[in-house]
Amino acid sequence: MRDDTEDPNYLMANERMNLMNMAKLSIKGLIESALNLGRTLDSDYAPLQQFFVVMEHCLKHGLKAKKTFLGQNKSFWGPLELVEKLVPEAAEITASVKDLPGLKTPVGRGRAWLRLALMQKKLSEYMKALINKKELLSEFYEPNALMMEEEGAIIAGLLVGLNVIDANFCMKGEDLDSQVGVIDFSMYLKDGNSSKGSEGDGQITAILDQKNYVEELNRHLNATVNNLQAKVDALEKSNTKLTEELAVANNRIITLQEEMERVKEESSYILESNRKGPKQDRTAEGQALSEARKHLKEETQLRLDVEKELEMQISMRQEMELAMKMLEKDVCEKQDALVSLRQQLDDLRALKHELAFKLQSSDLGVKQKSELNSRLEEKTNQMAATIKQLEQRNQLELELKQEKERRSQNDRSIPGKGSQKPESKMDGKHKMQEENVKLKKSLEESHRLQPHPVDEQDQLLLSEKPQVCQLCQEDGSLTKNVCKNCRGTFCDACSTNELPLPSSIKPERVCNPCHKHLIKQYSTSPS
Repeated sequence: MRDDTEDPNYLMANERMNLMNMAKLSIKGLIESALNLGRTLDSDYAPLQQFFVVMEHCLKHGLKAKKTFLGQNKSFWGPLELVEKLVPEAAEITASVKDLPGLKTPVGRGRAWLRLALMQKKLSEYMKALINKKELLSEFYEPNALMMEEEGAIIAGLLVGLNVIDANFCMKGEDLDSQVGVIDFSMYLKDGNSSKGSEGDGQITAILDQKNYVEELNRHLNATVNNLQAKVDALEKSNTKLTEELAVANNRIITLQEEMERVKEESSYILESNRKGPKQDRTAEGQALSEARKHLKEETQLRLDVEKELEMQISMRQEMELAMKMLEKDVCEKQDALVSLRQQLDDLRALKHELAFKLQSSDLGVKQKSELNSRLEEKTNQMAATIKQLEQRNQLELELKQEKERRSQNDRSIPGKGSQKPESKMDGKHKMQEENVKLKKSLEESHRLQPHPVDEQDQLLLSEKPQVCQLCQEDGSLTKNVCKNCRGTFCDACSTNELPLPSSIKPERVCNPCHKHLIKQYSTSPS
């Protein structure tokens, strides 16, 4: 029993399935890469080249070999020629392919036909019309070929997705006859994520590429318009020249007709007058008349040729004018597209400037907040240092108080040392004064760079109250200060101390009674 894998029908079905899968991968990859690229595709684009190679293999599958005097030949150009009979719009593509001078083989013509159909975005429509006519395809394909089975209809349906891409090919410079159609499988084995690029700056790059392409196309169209204009000018000159020649020919024909009429009249007169003359005269006149008729016939033929040439020149001029109008319309469309692209570019630039301005303003706000935080940290450190000094001073006062109590107990227990009690009291007072002086100097040094301006409320109090110290009752000749705690008026001697208050972070000037009261309050409160 023969293996199924050796069956020709099984092999053909396997080939059809493989070609259909390759067509699916090729079409999907081409659409995704073209949309990510965002511009018109040309003949150098690798996924597009692979797509044409796959389509060529699909069209060649199951072709019948035609015998020629050079041997057997398999070409898919024959089925593609049938499309113009099914779809009249395809006649333009077929005529353009046949008029291309560089194509010498049917394979090259078939490749050019596929490219022109893709440019027109009618490849799917043409393939569907061709596949639906199986009776016509049976002349070129085997019964189990891809174009004769349902795989061909599936591929024709997949080709509809290619209508979303734009392609532009220049057929004159391509050598389509000698290209080798080999499928590159490495393109479809790569990771699909590698084809996806970033979409931030990619949009701007795509817009710039489109803008450059439209400008280049506009330059080519302008050059073509200039060439056509030069041809039209040359045709107009030749037309005027032919018109002048036609007028001259018409005048000459009229003169010849008049001369012929005159010759006829003379000949008739001579015939009537010389009926009785010799036969030689009659034959000479007949020869002159035949020569005149021959000359008239030549002039008439010349006039017909000139009129035919004039009609041909007029038709060529009309065709040139139609081509000029189509080119002008295309140029206007390209210019509109260029204007829209420039507007999009301006919008993107404005958005970029706006984002830069917002970024600059946010950086400035962050800088101001950081400066404010640094100042607050400095004030916090100063407050911590002042509190630490107050705690040290409170500790010293507690130690002095304990030392004083201990010495008083010792003095009571030892009567002979009663005379030393005033000296110990004086030593304690001196230590207290020294500590006060040190604390005052530290506070003055910490706030020397920050002068304490007199508030407006303090100035109002100084102006309203009498300039007399409330503690020592001195007159107004000395400088007076306002206590920030009790709002009283005191002289410099009675308000030499500074302490941080709950209403202010910085140490403020207070009177001596308030200073003692606040020191006592701070010492009794928990640290």
